[in-house]
Amino acid sequence: MTAKNLLTSAPPYEVEQAIKRLGKDLRTARLRRNLTIDQVAGKIGTGPRAVMDAEKGKLSTGIATYAALLWAYDLLGPMNELADPAKDREGLTLESLSGRERARTSRELDNDF
Repeated sequence: MTAKNLLTSAPPYEVEQAIKRLGKDLRTARLRRNLTIDQVAGKIGTGPRAVMDAEKGKLSTGIATYAALLWAYDLLGPMNELADPAKDREGLTLESLSGRERARTSRELDNDF
């Protein structure tokens, strides 16, 4: 029996809306550049169906397709800041409250044989 992927069939509302918005924005970017679906598909090395699916905001479309489209339109830069640990306020707060420090390897040689 194959497990059903609930993320593609019943995702959290916010996730679904964000992907649909991204798809619409990618379509707008393509049209502003006066590019066809076939031209963009050729540039990123995929078929036209993948571009169409991404522009529709299909949840089953791989993140690589979305990232490649952002690259094709020279919009990939902001993706470098997604989930940046230095900007994760909640994570940083939780880390500081835990009192746990990261394990570090010693740079000194020991005489323990």
